[in-house]
Amino acid sequence: MTVYVPEEFTDTESDILRRYFTNLDQPVFALVNLPEVVKGALFARYSRSPRSLRRLFLDEFVNDLEIKGDQAVDATVGVDRAESLYEKVFVEYGDDSVAQLGGVHLACEQASNILTKILEWGRLMSYLEQSTRYIAYDDRLGGRYRYYRDPDLLEGKFGTRYVGDMDRMFDSYSSLAEIVTQHIRTTVPKGEGDSDFVYRQATRAKALDAVRGMLPASALSNVGIYGSGQAFEQLLLRMRAHPLPEARVYADMMLTELRKVIPSFLRRVDVVERGGKWSEYLSTNTANMNSLVDNLFGDSIATDVEEVTLVDFDPDGENKIVAAACYAFSHLPESQILAKVEKMTTEEKSEILRNYVGDRENRRHRPGRAFERTDYRFDVLSDYGAFRDMQRHRLLTIEWQPLTPYHGFARPDLVDAAGAAEQFNEVMDRSAALYDALVGDHPSQASYAVSMAYRIRYSMQFNAREAMHMLELRSSPQGHPSYRRVALEMHRLIAEKAGHRAIASAMTHMTTEAPELERLDSERRAEARRTGRS
Repeated sequence: MTVYVPEEFTDTESDILRRYFTNLDQPVFALVNLPEVVKGALFARYSRSPRSLRRLFLDEFVNDLEIKGDQAVDATVGVDRAESLYEKVFVEYGDDSVAQLGGVHLACEQASNILTKILEWGRLMSYLEQSTRYIAYDDRLGGRYRYYRDPDLLEGKFGTRYVGDMDRMFDSYSSLAEIVTQHIRTTVPKGEGDSDFVYRQATRAKALDAVRGMLPASALSNVGIYGSGQAFEQLLLRMRAHPLPEARVYADMMLTELRKVIPSFLRRVDVVERGGKWSEYLSTNTANMNSLVDNLFGDSIATDVEEVTLVDFDPDGENKIVAAACYAFSHLPESQILAKVEKMTTEEKSEILRNYVGDRENRRHRPGRAFERTDYRFDVLSDYGAFRDMQRHRLLTIEWQPLTPYHGFARPDLVDAAGAAEQFNEVMDRSAALYDALVGDHPSQASYAVSMAYRIRYSMQFNAREAMHMLELRSSPQGHPSYRRVALEMHRLIAEKAGHRAIASAMTHMTTEAPELERLDSERRAEARRTGRS
C-alpha cells in the first residue's frame, strides 16, 4: 500500500499544471511562474477547502488568468538552468545574505497532524493550514480515510490493528458529526434575515468544532508555506534530525522540490561537513536529553495543576513598559527615565500608557514596541486541538511535550447535550489502547493514535505586545471554545496574578461572552461580500 495517494489529471489539465507546479504526482511541490497575489490567494483558499492545491487551481483560478504566454514553460524541469542562474550571485555575495532574499511558496499535502507542527516550527515563515473547523474529515482520499499510514507501523505486528482502529475512529467521527449537527439545528433557531446557507454553514461549523477532538493526530492535512531559502534550510536540517520517520522522508521530498527553484540556497543541507554535521548535532542532543530526563523524571507522576498557569513574570514589568513608552520621546537614558517612573503615582503611569496606546478602534491597532519590554511565561495543559491553534503564533517561544493519552481528554459540553458522550468516550478508549500497544515498539509513531481531544502540555513565553495580538485574536467570537478559554485565562492572570492591570486593560478587544454560533457573524460577512451587500 502506498503512503501517499497520487492525483490524477487529464492530459489538458497536466499541460496547464506543469507550467506552474514543480511536479504533478507528489504531495510536496513548489509554485512558480504565478503572480504573488495569485499564490497568496491560492493558499488562503487552500486552508478552508478539502481539495488539493492543484485541483483548486484548476477549478477556481485558472479561468481568471492569462496563461497563453506560458505555453512553453515546464516547471517540472530546468534544475540546471536555475542552478547556473543563482551560482553567479552566490559566488559574488555569499550564502547567508542572499539566501534570505529568495522566497518560495511550497505546498505540503497529505501531512499528518503531528508533522504539521514540525513544519510550522520556524518563526520567519508564513503558513496556512487546512482547518478541521470548516472541513469534514469523513471524505475519502483514493477510497480511504485521510490518515497517515506509516510504513513501519503497517509492516509490523500492529499494522492490521492500526488500520482497523483508525477506520473505526473516523467512522465514529462521521456519525457524531451528523448527530451533533442535527442537535444544534434542533435547539438553535435560525436568525431573522439569515439565509439557509449561512445558518447551515454556521451550525455545521459548530458541530465540527465539537467533534474534531475525536480525530486522531494521524489525520492528514495540507499546509501552504512561504519562506526564504535560509528559513527552509533551517527547517530541513531540523526535520532531517527528527526522530519521526515521516518528518525525515518528507524533508527529502521538500528538498527535491525546493532545489528546482532555489537550488544554490540549499546546497549545504546534505553536505556531510555542513548540513550533515548540523543535523547530527541536533539529533544527538535530542537523544541525550531524552535519556537523561527519562532517568531523572521518568517515573514521576504529574500532580493536578490548573489548565493555564502563569509561571514567570516581571513584577516591575509595567514600570518598564511605561519607561520604554517615554524613551523615544525623551533625551534621557532609560535608567533615568525608569527612576522617574518608579516615583510616579498609579494614575500618572496609567495616563502615560493611555496616551501611548491611544484609541484602538479595532484589534489591529496595536501600540508600539514599548510593550515588548516585559514577558510572561505560561504552562498550559489543553487539548491538542487548542494547542494546534495556539502553536501557530510565531513571535514567541513555545515548547511542547509528546502527545500521549496520559493527561486525560476534554469532552465538549455540546457532545453531552447531543446525547453522544458514550460514543465519544469509546473513541477515546480506542485511541488510548492503540497508543499503549504501539509505544513500546514505535515510540515516535505512537502519537498518531492519540485523538485530538487528549491534552498536551506546553509552555508559551511572549511579551506584552504579542499578548495583546494573540489574546484578542484567540478570544474573538469566532474562536474555538477550547482556545478561547485559554486566552481568557491568560488575560486574567496577567491582570490579577502579575498585577499588570494597565497592560491588561490596554487589551480592549478581548471578547468574554461566548456566542451561540461562533461562525455566524463570519458567515454573514462572507455572504454580504458574495452578494455585494454592505
